[in-house]
Amino acid sequence: MVSLHLPLWLRLVLLVGVLGLASGACLLAYRYYTYPVTLSVAVGSVDGEAANAMSAIASRLVATGAPVRFKVIDSGTALEAAKAFAAGKADLAVVRGDVGDLSQAQAVVVVSHMVALIIAPPGSTIDGVDKLKGRRVGVLGGDANSKIVDVLSKEYGLDRAKVFKDIAVPDARRAIQSKEVSALLVVIPLAEKYLSLVKGVFQQGPKVLPVLVPIDSAAAIAQTERAYESFDVPKGTLRGAPPVPDDDLTTLRTSLYLVANKKLSSDLIAGLTQTIMKVRRELMAEQPLFAQITAPSTDADAYLPLHPGAAAFYNGTQQSFMDEYSNWIYLTPMALGGAATLLAAAWKFLGLGTPMTKQGPLDSLYALARRIRNAGTEAELLEIEEEIDTILREQRARSAAGDETAVDDATLNVAAHRLESLIHDRRTMLAKRPAVISAA
Repeated sequence: MVSLHLPLWLRLVLLVGVLGLASGACLLAYRYYTYPVTLSVAVGSVDGEAANAMSAIASRLVATGAPVRFKVIDSGTALEAAKAFAAGKADLAVVRGDVGDLSQAQAVVVVSHMVALIIAPPGSTIDGVDKLKGRRVGVLGGDANSKIVDVLSKEYGLDRAKVFKDIAVPDARRAIQSKEVSALLVVIPLAEKYLSLVKGVFQQGPKVLPVLVPIDSAAAIAQTERAYESFDVPKGTLRGAPPVPDDDLTTLRTSLYLVANKKLSSDLIAGLTQTIMKVRRELMAEQPLFAQITAPSTDADAYLPLHPGAAAFYNGTQQSFMDEYSNWIYLTPMALGGAATLLAAAWKFLGLGTPMTKQGPLDSLYALARRIRNAGTEAELLEIEEEIDTILREQRARSAAGDETAVDDATLNVAAHRLESLIHDRRTMLAKRPAVISAA
């Protein structure tokens, strides 16, 4: 009721202001809910390809309108990427299963598999890891391969300090040719790009064949060191004709994971996993390495536990439409009802819904009483009498015509008699005024 005493323009301004604030709040809430989440991902590799690969995925996430965006942090090496992730400086990371502290990591996808290759130059007599005793092995990749060096040293009784030596990638060819090292240890994906780099280190020719050294104890190592698994390098991997190796060769393999911090929400990681697996075929055109993208182990006792969001995607347990939006379906009618109530309140606030009550004949007659009491001249009283006569004539005409809404004659007569008495009293008072003034 207080609002009806305000001017209409002021009520309109207030209502528009309230609607503007409500609309702005709803828009902000919608933008907040639908705005893509940016996650930082730490990567690192000696050749910079890890950063390029993640940048390619980041571009596809933008192009497909995914709910997640990547901020790629190039940490330089796989070890530094793992350290950045463990220190909480990144939400995601591309890490090897055998590098760094992964206590906070949960697997999202396997980006690639990293195979350990021990390669000796053509003509070498090294045919097993145990034959490396008393020789020098160059390790490409530095600290990233520290664990596998320790594992091999322990399994085969090698003196780590005397056998293994870190070699920079650009120095590998020189170290082999100068016989500074008798073999090289590399851990790479079995992709053409990386195999070509390895081939370029050794002398090439029809009868000049590098020697791949098997790791015969790979299965035993994998049982105690769960970051690794036994793997058979297919015949002809390094060279096709004549094939190198000339038969499947046993070695060790570890995985390159995209991992997420266990604190990230399941819905977020489920959406990310779905997008990556959906666009991996498109990514292969940019990076053939993406052909190796696979799902991690979903076993409960897997070496690297699966993130619940990724597990929901792989196991097909993502929420269905009804599961995900059942609350919205239930709450929407309530929200619409509330909105209708607010609109009704706004309508009433503006006074637009207030019915225009038509004044009845008795109301008109009773309203004349105030005018009679305030009348200051005989002319005003005569005018009021004319109005009374008009109302009485109209009502009697309607009554004679059979109008059921017409006021009955008895009621009209009572009201008219009262007004006549008031008019008489007012005339008497007005007649006495000159005499009072003269006496004064």
